[in-house]
Amino acid sequence: MIYSENEILRYIEENDVKFVKLTFCDINGMLKNVSVLSSELSAVFAHGSRITASKIAGFSIAEGKDLFLFPDPRTMTVLPWRPQQGRVIRMYCYIRYADGTAFEGDGRYFLKTAVKTALSEGWCTRFGTSSEFCLFRTDDNGKPTKIPHDYAGYCDTAPEDKGENIRRDVCITLEKMGIHPVSSRHESGNGQHEIDFNSASALQSADYFLSFKSAVKSVARQHSVHASFMPKPVRNDHGNGMHISFNIFRDSDFFNDGTINNDNVIYKSVAGIMKHIRDFMIFTNSTVNSYNRLGEFSAPRAVMWAKEENNQLIRIDDNTSPFVLRVADCACNPYFVFGLMIYSALDGIENNYELPPENTCSGESLPVNISVACELAENSEFIRKYIPEKILSYIIGEHRREWREYSSAYDKEAFEENRYFYTL
Repeated sequence: MIYSENEILRYIEENDVKFVKLTFCDINGMLKNVSVLSSELSAVFAHGSRITASKIAGFSIAEGKDLFLFPDPRTMTVLPWRPQQGRVIRMYCYIRYADGTAFEGDGRYFLKTAVKTALSEGWCTRFGTSSEFCLFRTDDNGKPTKIPHDYAGYCDTAPEDKGENIRRDVCITLEKMGIHPVSSRHESGNGQHEIDFNSASALQSADYFLSFKSAVKSVARQHSVHASFMPKPVRNDHGNGMHISFNIFRDSDFFNDGTINNDNVIYKSVAGIMKHIRDFMIFTNSTVNSYNRLGEFSAPRAVMWAKEENNQLIRIDDNTSPFVLRVADCACNPYFVFGLMIYSALDGIENNYELPPENTCSGESLPVNISVACELAENSEFIRKYIPEKILSYIIGEHRREWREYSSAYDKEAFEENRYFYTL
């Protein structure tokens, strides 16, 4: 359901809403929020809610200027895990300077701009996600351990699958938020699970992905287990990936029976993404730990496509169906990733890039670590065309610092655990 500002203010009065969470992402995709009393929301709609930019990762590029959160009323949802008396609602926000101009580090605005660019050229886009996470036991004090919640395998059932009720509660929670998962199951790794979502608009799909992560964390805590989206939480087990389905088409491509005539547009789009994917790996795979997953347990390492599920970068069923990018993980900022996928696809269409033969490696392999990914991004004309210089410099600088700390760490596994396991 799409709400207007007035409808939300009326809903607050009629449904005992006491607090409003103004939610946004830092540069790295970590959720942040400011809670305001519901009585203040009218003023927030009009003037925004000020935040201290220097305390948010990546927002120091504002150079001391004030930043303001402006909630998007179309994203309003009740948080089901909060009390029903004195309810809490949440809205995702755009971030602006005091003069009303968009903040360069606002990933939501970046994606919105990419969608508008596609629309201006006559293209519609749709995204869906399939995301993996692992559940771990907690000790008597509630601290997460590295002991998997269960030792079940792919599509196993209870009693081996101990996460069945947790996945059920996650899906029910999401439905209460107006988000409808397609399916859920136990995945191949110990304590590993996956929940899949239908395609939606780019902004909706990115918002849903972040809401999904928040719901998983909250429901897991209620079950006294720890949910981790860390890309490679256990060195010798399956990693957690995020498969992104993507379709691009013109409105006029729809036939009366609902099918799509894409005239090989999908192939050109895939060729565009294959051409640029190495350049934006610092966005799809944004941690040192992300690169430990690649090349193992069917996670991709080579830049190639195929029709059958294997270790390919991209899976394509045919030239009318959405294709699936298999390299990303859940540590990413989805707004930047989806936006760069759109720009890559548009580039492929505009320049009529040809798709290489199936199961044929296109050029070099994916970067082996985040240091190589930084170098590729830094030297990419494509990335510099779309990512503002201040953002790119910040991201590359932070990732290089992270890589130096990791490289100099005596116990690298402990470094990754402390850095990612408890927060991602």
